[in-house]
Formats: sequence, C-alpha cells, structure tokens
Amino acid sequence: MFTSSRAVIHSKDRSSITKSIIKRESKLETYIIFLKKPEGMMSATREDVDSWYRSFLPTVTTSSSNQQRLVHSYHNVVTGFAAKLTEEEAKAVEMKQNLGFWNHSNYGKGVIIGVLDTGIKASHPSFSDEGMPPPPAKWKGKCEFNATLCNNKLIGARSFYLPGKPPGDNNGHGTHAASTAAGSWVQGASFYGQLNGTAVGIAPSAHLAIYRVCNGFGSCADSDILAGMDTAVEDGVDVLSLSLGGPSIPFYEDSIAIGAFGAIQKGVFVSCAAGNSGPYNRTLSNEAPWILTVGAGTVDRNIRAKVLLGNNASYDGQSFYQPTNFSSTLLPLIYAGANSNDSAFCDPGSLKDVDVRGKVVLCESRGFSGVVDKGQEVKNAGGAAMILMNPESFGNITAAYLHVLPASDVTYADGLNIKAYINSTSSPMATIIFDGTVFGVPYAPQLAYFSSRGPSLASPGILKPDIIGPGVDILAAWPYAVDNNRNTKPATFNMISGTSMATPHLTGIAALLKSSHPDWSPAAIKSAMMTTANLTNLGGTPITDDIFDPVNVFSIGSGHVNPVKADDPGLIYDIQPDDYIPYLCGLGYNDTAIGIIVQRSVTCWNNSSIPEAQLNYPSFSLNLTSSPQTYTRTVTNVGSLNSSYSAEIIAPQGVDVKVTPGLIQFSEGGPKATYSVTFTRTANTNLLFSQGFLNWVSADHVVRSPIAVLFA
Repeated sequence: MFTSSRAVIHSKDRSSITKSIIKRESKLETYIIFLKKPEGMMSATREDVDSWYRSFLPTVTTSSSNQQRLVHSYHNVVTGFAAKLTEEEAKAVEMKQNLGFWNHSNYGKGVIIGVLDTGIKASHPSFSDEGMPPPPAKWKGKCEFNATLCNNKLIGARSFYLPGKPPGDNNGHGTHAASTAAGSWVQGASFYGQLNGTAVGIAPSAHLAIYRVCNGFGSCADSDILAGMDTAVEDGVDVLSLSLGGPSIPFYEDSIAIGAFGAIQKGVFVSCAAGNSGPYNRTLSNEAPWILTVGAGTVDRNIRAKVLLGNNASYDGQSFYQPTNFSSTLLPLIYAGANSNDSAFCDPGSLKDVDVRGKVVLCESRGFSGVVDKGQEVKNAGGAAMILMNPESFGNITAAYLHVLPASDVTYADGLNIKAYINSTSSPMATIIFDGTVFGVPYAPQLAYFSSRGPSLASPGILKPDIIGPGVDILAAWPYAVDNNRNTKPATFNMISGTSMATPHLTGIAALLKSSHPDWSPAAIKSAMMTTANLTNLGGTPITDDIFDPVNVFSIGSGHVNPVKADDPGLIYDIQPDDYIPYLCGLGYNDTAIGIIVQRSVTCWNNSSIPEAQLNYPSFSLNLTSSPQTYTRTVTNVGSLNSSYSAEIIAPQGVDVKVTPGLIQFSEGGPKATYSVTFTRTANTNLLFSQGFLNWVSADHVVRSPIAVLFA
C-alpha cells in the first residue's frame, strides 16, 4: 500500500532506515531497514540472511515473538527487512548499523592472531580464505601442513609438541578457540538441529597463525609453550591467545608470564584464561599485570524446554532434543524417588518396579555424566517424558542434552518447586513445551560458576581477573562430528564452556582494536576494554553469579566486555614495558628474578621501587590498614581534543576516597593528565572486603575503574 507520510533516516555509510507509518499498535510502527552485506555473506543462503536480519531486532524472550516483529525479509531487489519497532528500538537498530565495531575496525583486516593450543583442523570451512588478502609483508612464519591446507586465512601452522609433525587437532580445543577468535563466515552452521545460522569469529578478516603446544589430552609442557610464544613473536603476530595455564606461581617461575613480557616488549597483546577453578577464591591463573586475564560469563541463549505444571506454574529448562510432535496436553507427573531413594536418580534398572508408564517423570541428577542414560531408563520403563533436576551445586546453570525422549533439564531450585507441587495434590500433572533456540535471556550475562576468582596470590595489589567475556555454551568449529549429522554436514561444530572459550572472544576484540587503533600499545588496548566494561545484564540489573547472588570485582574484574565502547574509551591508562620494573622491585623480587622476566640486567637499587597499587593500572586493589594510602594515575586522552572529565566516586563501605584534582581538562596543550587518590579507613569494621568505583565522567564517556579493598 502507499502511505502519505514517510520519514527517512540516513546513515553514515552502511545502511538506512525508512519508516512507513502503516498502523499504530502499542506504539509499534513498521520500519524498513536497508543493510549492506558484509563481504563474507555475499554467498549466504536465504535462511542465513534471515537469521542475520533477526540479529538486528530487539531482544525478546522467545524466538516466536522475535519472528512476529519481522514483517518482511528482502532478498532480491534490496538487502534488508521490514519490522515492527518502537521509535526507541528503531534508533537502537540504527546504532547497531552505523556504530558497528566490525565496520570501524574493518573486521580485523591485516591483523595476525597467534593461537597456542592443541592444533587446528585446517580443512574446516571456518578457516577458508575466501575474500582474504595475503598476509602483511612483515609475516615470517611457515606452514607445517602440506601446501594446500594453509592459505590467506590460516597463514601459519607449527607444532612444538611433536616437532616436525603437522599441527593437526585431535582434541578440538584448539580448533574451537581459533575459530572463535577469527573464524571465517560459515553458512548453515547448527548443532543437534538447533543454533541454526552463520558461524563467524570475532575478527573474521584477521589472519590466523597456529602453534601446537599441547597434546591431544590438553596437557601442555612449559618448554613447548615458551617455544610457541617465542616463535610467534618472531613470526610477526600482533595478538597472542592462550587458553591454558596453571596454578599461581611467582612470575619469574611462570613461563607464560615470562613469554608474555617479552611479547609486550615487541608490542604484541597477550590474552590468557583466568582458569576454571571457581567458584573458589584465590584460584587464578595468568595473573601478571601485562596479561589480560579473562573470566567467563553466560550468553543470552537457551535451547528452551519449558516445564508446565497443572497449577499453571512453569519453569524454563533446556534440551537439545526438540520433538515437533509432543503434545502440550498435561500428563500425570510422578517423582521417581517417591517410594525409594534408590530410584530417585533414574539410574539404569532402577525403575523396573516403579509405575511410570505414560507419565512425566521427575528424576534427580548427580552431575553431567549419565544424563542421557537416565532418560533411556525412563523410556524403557514406559515413561512419556522426563524432568531432570540438577544438583544444588549447579546453581542456576542448566544444560542442553540430546535426550532420547522428551525431557527438560531444570535447576535444583525449580526441581524443589516441582517436588512441592507433586506433594501438594493427589493428581499432579505436567507437560513440556519445546520452544527451540531462544535469545534475549534477560539475566545474561551471569558469571559462570567455574570461572576462577581473585584475589591474586602472585600480586594482591593488582585486581584480577581483569574482565569476563562469553564462555558458556559457545558454538564454534570442531574437527569431527559430535551430533547426529555425521555423514551429511560439510562443517562440524561443538558447543563447550570454559574460560578457554572466553579468552578467544577477548583475543578477537583485541585484534579489532589493533586494527582500528594501530598506534595503541598492548596496555592501551587492555585499558580500553577494562574501563568500558558492563556491570549490568541485558535486563539492566547488576550482573549476578549462577545462583543470582551479587558478584564482586574479584570475580568479574572490571565487568563484562563491551566491544563497541572499548573502541571509543575516551581515556586510557597506558603502561610501557619499563614501567613494570619498579613494580617488580616492589614485589620484593631480587635482581636475578626480575632479570629473568625482563631479559636484561636490573638493579632495583637504581630503579625506584613502587607499591603494586602504584602501577598505572586501570583498577585499584589494596590492603588498607589504619594509615591512609595515596596512589597516582596518569590518563591519556584518546577522545575529543578539547574535553573535561569530573571524578565520580562510589566509595567502598568503610573507606573515604579523595581524588585530586576532581576535574581534569584536555586541550591542545597535551593529551595526558595525572591525578592522585587517597584511601582512608573511616571506622573499624567487621568487613573483610569492600568494593567501589572511581569514574571519570565527561559529556560523552564514563571511564570506570573498580576499587577492591581488603581490610588488614
């Protein structure tokens, strides 16, 4: 139809939005959004393009309601779609188009990412070089595969675990990490029939160099790791990614810390995993301040299997088995352990004397193993469906499994509620509603229960981890099929979790920042990510852990990475390699130990020692006694030439924080400013720990530094 009123919003260079006022419906209007396809999507299927279109829509609770917002998808005469949006949502869509970090960073073009891991499946489509230019002239590496496997995407591949052998990956960990950081566009990716769409890495136009330093079981020798780092720097990589590490040890004994210091001296950014020893404190790996230490959070996606009870209560669970013919009609519900603890876990053979025929069966779980076998036992006994109740230790984490019958994995708390309902009525009823892949989970990201926590043992005066990123249920390339499409799928993917998965996300973001800001040092890139990180989830409330308890700065560091804001941080805290020497002297290391780290002779007597918290770090960590402590920081303006920032203090409980000066201004006279912060204990307190924030606020930016205070 024709309309008499039409408004056009023009974008900078990529796209535009046309609003056709067709019908007002709860403030929703129909907008036409014109887009420009990325290079890697030129040959995408219709389904993949539709999935890309939907990624611009506002986050909603179900995929079906997301689909209802989409009015038309265009594929032939234009690239774009029509959708029902509010005015605010339309503006948000425009921001996604015009302020896209990918666009500004040219998708990481020209940057070389080095991945130290278990090797790579070189023939996987995620490492196709379609549309990729040759590597930069500085590249000096080599390929230990045959000549047909390396290309303009995978420009180098070497093995230090088995020198002289091709660095193939029979574990999967390295392939997964490499494709997460810089995988090429792969249309038609899926897993167990879910998560359908286009798979792509964080920096899809970056080059990859692979260094196999671990065996097929994920065990890595320090000598091989150091050799891989040494060679990668010589080869010319710009960013190093290490999803590996060990327990806390002094930096002069830590091969990764030593190798990373050598790397940052050559301008190479180093991203490392924080470790998977959470939720316990003081469990970190890779604590050196010249390393970005990465923790893990959840993503806003479920493979939804909703449990609906006869009292209309519902509980969101997960399952990869998504039957299309399972009736929504309520069925009798039974707890498998109602008459015997032996049958509560639905272990093989345990239900032979339990009447479950035609019923929904609530079973308990002891952990991740044997889950599918429980469903098989329910099915063998004639059960219609299974509700799997997690152990209490799993918190709010649910998992999607390929069950053999209709099933849903629910939390321990939800399982208790379902038990209570069963006990409250003589005829409990239930069914399972399968919604498939659902995006927009409002409480994501949450801190993963396994993500290692601080404080740092090696250097308590440096707040670690630095940041968290997506690390739970991450879909990426895999060297062999693990789902049901073993014989038909051209590309195989797997979904796994760990700080190993979060690390390459941050690696890829570092590569994008390196591309958009080639003059930034490793410390500047790190600062940009830390001071712009998010402290709230998609629902706008503070980030929590897996049991919805508040998180602290020793668990998430500066927060959850925000790539778009990191590209324009306003101010950065820069550190040059030599700045770490007084810090190392302040740790009490002797000259010989420091010489091992910095690879030259050092005399601490000639290098004024500083406390750990005096390092020009983007965060503060201190052990506060009765005496005040004062530290200085220097910020560099990378935003508007003429700008001013005011100090905003969110003081830790029991601590007075004074910032001098409270206003810093930048003009043509110079890009740097120095300020001091004095921390004073205000009263005796029973608290062991307190946290706060120092924000520098301008008209366009908030530059946030977390503060961690331990009371001596």
